[in-house]
Amino acid sequence: MAIKSVKDFLADEYPDVSIAEGFDDAIIGVVERYGMEPVVLYDKEKCLELLVKGGIDDVDDANEYFYYNVLGSYIGEPTPCFATIF
Repeated sequence: MAIKSVKDFLADEYPDVSIAEGFDDAIIGVVERYGMEPVVLYDKEKCLELLVKGGIDDVDDANEYFYYNVLGSYIGEPTPCFATIF
């Protein structure tokens, strides 16, 4: 059996979750909460690394972009979660 990509797995197992485009490599799981629909969980630091690799020149600019355009993009209950990993 072929190994599924993360997006294929999510489409099969969690078809109603929302995905933050361009951050597939930062997906670390799915969060399930009582009484709420599951949401995709991202590693925030990996998201910032992907922004820098994608062409944002400096970490401060990546942080500003992330907080305004990614974390700040509320789309209701299916809005993804971003974790700070210790």
